[in-house]
Amino acid sequence: DQVAEGRLGPSPVVLDHTSGFEGLLLVDDDLLGVIGHSNFGSIRATTCVYKGKWIYEVLISSQGLMQIGWCTLSCRFNQEEGVGDTPDSYAYDGNRVRKWNVTTTNYGKSWAAGDIVSCLIDLDEGTIAFCLNGISLGTAFDNITRGAGMAYFPAISLSFKESVAFNFGSRPLRYPLAAGRGVEGYRPLQDPPVADLVKARKLLGYLKNVIHIGIDVTEGKLVEKDTSVWQLQGEPTVLITLAHIFNYFAPLMCKVYLVEDVLMTFLLSILERGGAVEAHPLIQQLLDLMWLLMEEYEVHECLKQLLMSLLRAYRFSPIIPDLGLQIHYLRLTIAVLKHEKSRKYLLSNVLFDVLRSVVFFYIKSPLRVEEAGLQELIPTTWWPNRFTKEGKESKEVKEETSEERLRRRAYERGCQRLKKRIEVVEGLQVQILKLLLNNKDRGGGEASRYIFLNKFRKFLQENASNRGNLTVLCPPEYMVCFLHRLIAALRFFWDGHKAKSPAALSSEEAYVPPQLFYNGKVDYFDLQRLGGLLSHLKKTLKDDLAAKANVVIDPAELQAVTMDDLDEDEESAMSAAQAQRPSAALAIGGALARPGWLSSPTLGRANRFLSTAAVSLMNPRRPLGALEKIKVRTLSVEQRTEEDIEGSHGNEGLLLGRPPEEPEQPITENSLLEVLDGIVMMYNLSVHQQLGKMVGVSDDVNEYAMALKDTEEKISRCPKRRRDIHEELLKSQKVFSEKLNHLSRRLAWINVTIYSKEKMQDIYWLLRVCIRTIEHGDRTGSLFAFMPEFYLSVAMNSYSALKNYFSPVNSMEELPGYEETLMRLAAILAKHFADSRIVGTDIRDSLMQALASYVCYPHSLRAVERIPEDQRISMMRNLLAPYEQRPWAQTNWILVRLWRGCGFGYRYTRLPHLLKTKPEDASLPSLQSEWP
Repeated sequence: DQVAEGRLGPSPVVLDHTSGFEGLLLVDDDLLGVIGHSNFGSIRATTCVYKGKWIYEVLISSQGLMQIGWCTLSCRFNQEEGVGDTPDSYAYDGNRVRKWNVTTTNYGKSWAAGDIVSCLIDLDEGTIAFCLNGISLGTAFDNITRGAGMAYFPAISLSFKESVAFNFGSRPLRYPLAAGRGVEGYRPLQDPPVADLVKARKLLGYLKNVIHIGIDVTEGKLVEKDTSVWQLQGEPTVLITLAHIFNYFAPLMCKVYLVEDVLMTFLLSILERGGAVEAHPLIQQLLDLMWLLMEEYEVHECLKQLLMSLLRAYRFSPIIPDLGLQIHYLRLTIAVLKHEKSRKYLLSNVLFDVLRSVVFFYIKSPLRVEEAGLQELIPTTWWPNRFTKEGKESKEVKEETSEERLRRRAYERGCQRLKKRIEVVEGLQVQILKLLLNNKDRGGGEASRYIFLNKFRKFLQENASNRGNLTVLCPPEYMVCFLHRLIAALRFFWDGHKAKSPAALSSEEAYVPPQLFYNGKVDYFDLQRLGGLLSHLKKTLKDDLAAKANVVIDPAELQAVTMDDLDEDEESAMSAAQAQRPSAALAIGGALARPGWLSSPTLGRANRFLSTAAVSLMNPRRPLGALEKIKVRTLSVEQRTEEDIEGSHGNEGLLLGRPPEEPEQPITENSLLEVLDGIVMMYNLSVHQQLGKMVGVSDDVNEYAMALKDTEEKISRCPKRRRDIHEELLKSQKVFSEKLNHLSRRLAWINVTIYSKEKMQDIYWLLRVCIRTIEHGDRTGSLFAFMPEFYLSVAMNSYSALKNYFSPVNSMEELPGYEETLMRLAAILAKHFADSRIVGTDIRDSLMQALASYVCYPHSLRAVERIPEDQRISMMRNLLAPYEQRPWAQTNWILVRLWRGCGFGYRYTRLPHLLKTKPEDASLPSLQSEWP
């Protein structure tokens, strides 16, 4: 390829990570992705242009403060000034919807995570322009400085935590603007591999011919065949021909550009004919061919690149009304994962190691509703008018007019149409998880479910151990979607097992047995237990463990271990693990690259102590002889096998050390218990806070609705002679109406994806799982102290979410068994707020606050009144007990509330006629009526 005129720099264009920006930014291993790690860090590419028309793309992963564009070598940036703040740099900022070149003016549209910005420079005309998802935003700058010594580099400045990925042409541009060699078109900064492309397409053509045409042996001629049912039937001529094609095709399929442009396009075209994924066995046959005719390292690299391309395509596709693009990419992902050998390789080495595979379970919400087609889908908008001017819910429910009723029904019909479309995508996402949780595919090694379990645990560990390191964490909006899909897949398998073995429990009665918390079979990292640190509990409760659960702690483990010993243990264990599993380390000739938020975190030292835990078992039927004592070391998460989890022949696997209170019959497959435990942990890590965050849109709708109502009242009162005021009010009315139309459509999307009735039932199911787990743990007496704190946190938080976040759309009272659940949660709060087995001050405070809020509201107060009398008396005794590390304020609040309503016969904490209340304050406990 001849060097293009007008461009200077190395051929693979990447980010210049050596130009003094170290520490201010985190650059991915491929030198194309970047994450802000300082106040305002800047970086430029390695290649510049001085003549001609050029284009590059930026994939926006987060929608925060960034300035993207072009700069010259002479530009000097710091933590305050970036691209666009110096004379010879030009930038577009979709966060503030402005363009920057020393001064700033309005330009373009706001961007959202999942958008693609194209940056165009025309050095012949001296103009710079930008496109958002392929739609031109117009010329941003003209008459830019050109001439001797003026060459422009792609550049970006981004604030802390923001992340993007660049495409200079190493992959096909998503929105090429006539990107050819002609004078008219813009060219990518990096040339496409033209020669390889021609070869790959020709070879693909030969491959298609072989699939299309069969050999009629009797007549000795070629006949056309139906490709959809093509199978490799061992015809030697066909096999030799294919081997010959793959000899040339395989090396090309290791290159990113060719995998995306040739292979992925071909596979997608197979699925384009519609029908179920199962109706296209050709993809399975092609994957069989790849494993048969390509070198193993070639298949590995090809599959890795294919999945990465699919993930990028899924994540950065614009939302169209029927979500067709997202569905298309998910269907191909399912088709690839249906192939057992490919699935196991991807699970072991790619899905959690190289990719943010959680993205496959995410449905992004559109920021610009017009482009997502929501105006066609929901033509009529509606919003509730239930607030008075002070922001309180109006006492008298106004009869809605016939016009309002028609609007509401039309809006609800639009929401239903949207829901049906989103459910198709959710169904495909659950299908992916069902493939990953398959435990029957034992062909050639471990079943998929056990590989998934080990990777899932590691994923939870990275998110639990690095809560301060934001670049490593999985974004909470992905976690919410992942949680719901995982619950759906888990319940499918749980109820499937129940159908086969009637003695097992159904998913409606699911809980996590208490022995998981103390037998060392499931790693809880350095998470706090109810009774304190695990090492402390093992020392103080070793006799109880032996008596109740037949678990004897190895005395060697209880000796003080120095941190250096632990480091050595860790290193020797690591080298042993790698010696046992060379295939993982050498999958593609060395370790795989990991993106920023999945870069391997250094584990907390407390976690190393946990991983050296050792337990011995006692046979409960007779005393053990000296030779019969078995020492079982807890395996590191990566090494566990199916037998370690499910157990076999007298080995109970995860359910080792069953206390007498627990049933002998297993409640379901052990592996599903670990998935359930992981789901509860996920909710605690970030799902709850995200559910609270998304309520903001509904609050905005209420505020704008009040403002619109207020404006309309002012218009009706405005004197006719004051035309100037009337016009201003009409302008305000128009602004509020437009904003409400936009927000109500956006709210419809959020209500369907996050706050729908089905999602509410998932959170309610999780609440009941936690309640049953706490009740079973409580029966084990002192061993209750081993339960991780997050079970109590999730029980309190999920109830709070159901009550406060889902209530405007769906009523909690309609949930099955709601009254009984409320009472059981009340009993837990009443019993455990003063439980001596719980030592953490934070969790004790949370229990106290939860009980205080429980006695504030009529519904939950009735639940407290219904708990058994002995528990009520015990609760009052504990409340009246002398002050012991307990805040008096909460205790007094509860007692006063129980005795005198809102306290001493006075109804408000502040005078309502002097101070207006915001809508979100209207339900504050302190503003409730006097008698609960």
